[in-house]
Amino acid sequence: MASATVVTAVGSVTGVASGSAAQPNDAEATAADSTLLADIPAGQQAQVQTASLTQQADVQAIAADASAKRTAEESARKEAAKTALEKKEAAEKAEKLAKEKAEAEAKAAKAPSSFPVQGSYSISEIQSMARSMVPSGQFQCFSNIVDHESSWNYRAVNASSGAYGLFQALPGSKMSSVGSDWQTNPATQIKWGLNYMDSRYGSPCEAWSFWQANHWY
Repeated sequence: MASATVVTAVGSVTGVASGSAAQPNDAEATAADSTLLADIPAGQQAQVQTASLTQQADVQAIAADASAKRTAEESARKEAAKTALEKKEAAEKAEKLAKEKAEAEAKAAKAPSSFPVQGSYSISEIQSMARSMVPSGQFQCFSNIVDHESSWNYRAVNASSGAYGLFQALPGSKMSSVGSDWQTNPATQIKWGLNYMDSRYGSPCEAWSFWQANHWY
């Protein structure tokens, strides 16, 4: 068993090894500890110093392990939160796409014959038809194209080219693929225009992006 002198000396060496400076008020204590260390046989002094440094190293290692553990736990919590958020966003996006697809399919299934035939149609009536046939997220782009092509005049004719209708189809007769009443029924023209934008560009908004870059579509 180490003597009291050795234990006191260890405490003194620990203070020296840690780099702590003795304060003026501790001068007498420091001198006493140094005297006690000097009392230890020379062969044991190195052993005492080594034990002190080993103790310091152990304490520092324990503190470092605890700090590393806290850092790892915090990192794991942040990663878990990030993963949960990404999964939530992916689920919400998938749900939104599914709703949009269902809406598009339901509206695409609506035939021009669903609307009563009239002798003439106002712009508001034509726009109402379009809203019931075009997916809501695509309507503004669809409307932008019609605004620029015909100002929603389903009987608009280009005097030089003969392009006809809401979408200025050239020739206008190509709209007969949807219905023989393409000249007088805006619903038939809307159906054809939507099919054209979807098949050629992927969607009305993609068609509108192309129109903005080229001023035709």
